[in-house]
Amino acid sequence: MRLTGADIIVECLLEQGVDTVFGYPGGAILNVYDALYKNRDKIHHYLTSHEQGASHAADGYARATGKVGVCMATSGPGATNLVTGIATAYMDSVPMVAITCNVTLPLLGKDSFQEVDINGISLPVTKHSWIVKDVKNLAETIRNAFAIARTGRPGPVLVDVPKDVTGAICEYEPAVPELYLPVRERKITTEEIDTAVNMIKTSKKPFVMVGGGAVISGASEALKEFVERIDAPVCDTLMGKGAFDGHDPRYTGMLGMHGTKASNLGVSRCDLLIALGARFSDRVIGNAKTFASGAKILHIDVDPAEINKNIKVDFSIIGDLKKVLERINRKLLRQSHPDWMRYTRQLSESYPLNYDHSKLTCPLVIEKLDELTKGNAIITTDVGQHQMWAAQYYTFSNPRTFLSSGGLGTMGYGIGAAIGAKVAFPERTVVNIGGDGCYRMNMNELATASRYNIPIIEIVIDNRALGMVRQWQTLYYGGRYSATVLEDKVDYCKVAEGLGCRALNVKSVDELEPALKEAIASKEPFVINCVIEQDDKVFPMVSPGASIEEAFDEKDMEKM
Repeated sequence: MRLTGADIIVECLLEQGVDTVFGYPGGAILNVYDALYKNRDKIHHYLTSHEQGASHAADGYARATGKVGVCMATSGPGATNLVTGIATAYMDSVPMVAITCNVTLPLLGKDSFQEVDINGISLPVTKHSWIVKDVKNLAETIRNAFAIARTGRPGPVLVDVPKDVTGAICEYEPAVPELYLPVRERKITTEEIDTAVNMIKTSKKPFVMVGGGAVISGASEALKEFVERIDAPVCDTLMGKGAFDGHDPRYTGMLGMHGTKASNLGVSRCDLLIALGARFSDRVIGNAKTFASGAKILHIDVDPAEINKNIKVDFSIIGDLKKVLERINRKLLRQSHPDWMRYTRQLSESYPLNYDHSKLTCPLVIEKLDELTKGNAIITTDVGQHQMWAAQYYTFSNPRTFLSSGGLGTMGYGIGAAIGAKVAFPERTVVNIGGDGCYRMNMNELATASRYNIPIIEIVIDNRALGMVRQWQTLYYGGRYSATVLEDKVDYCKVAEGLGCRALNVKSVDELEPALKEAIASKEPFVINCVIEQDDKVFPMVSPGASIEEAFDEKDMEKM
């Protein structure tokens, strides 16, 4: 059948099973939006308040479901407004397809109105990027975009289509989408599995480090069996949250700059570190020269580019984590390390997370939220102190329940991501935890939530400051609070109400639980502004460039 390019785009989305798109229209993409209108019974388009919100919503949808998220924007500033969200997805390996439209072919390269080379701009932060100049190539390009986005290590892909290509007519042949591109999958040898098994067998103090790859590959069950077989303690990175049950007695907490002392000390004293789907981020490893210096390191990851990139390892297996663990599990006899397990449990008991329970604090808010939701909510966060507190104090039992910008550290990510997650799982409680600095960046997306009556909960941790930056200024810049104080006349609750949401101010411990219960029971978007002290700090902490073994807290500071 003969279709326009715009109709071909929509037909290809339907081929891929897409029923949800987030975006913002404009002149160059009008043909596509007209095609979407004609298919509005099949594809639900969510109009966000800003293109960045659309990209974050597509990201949150993808992280929560494991499917490819889809966002759209017009040319010029519409396309460039997607870039932060695309980069966020790229850093955290989130499958996304971004479709933009550009000026017509004769106007390309002439500094035309709202023209920008979004293909060139996005190349460093996408797995692949195209501009489609011939309608005959459009269907194949869209299909390849979805395959690339979800294949191997997932990531975002951008397809830019000039307006006249969306209006051109071409023969279209429906196709059954392939789950994978016809690329050769690297064969994992028996020798590789045997080497890994032997490393584990000879270890007396193994420690398992779980990264985001464990979530992406769906490896939770294989991971649980693996950990039980090797009899080892487990820590995770920020992106690995939920892949291993946080209630399990083997779990020692998060690793790294704001990880637990138990995890940081345990990894520093183990003799074998098994890194699963992790990229050894600088915030995780601290001083690379001292990281796990007494241990051999076994690294399993799908991306060969991550091997020996930040940390030199002793052995690696490149492949899908779930498949690799399943093969190791079939060969590995049960190990036993009672002394080591006893030692790491003692570390957890000796260095628990703690805070002042007598006043309203972010940890108290998180723990109360955990209690009231029974740990079953989907938690999104923005970036800063609140993000670390959420990772520390909410107990994640399942994968795809903690959605946060880890690699890029994107302030303003959370509300859009919460909208995407709630659209995907309307029956789940979805809560975004953000600081007041982050809230200011994309609070306009509350209008999106109210427009479609998407009952997300936004918890603002209001300390009248850019809290994490202020913490660094306190510790390392002599208390010179340059451009981090937010003492002004903005009323966050009135803003929320003006955007169509319900809102409550919480200033005391007694007010917290009733407010949370009301928000959880509500059937409309709800904002809770929690006012905490300006100089509350996230502990433990590792100083920049220091060994993770040197993590310190308030008690340590008192001794300095």
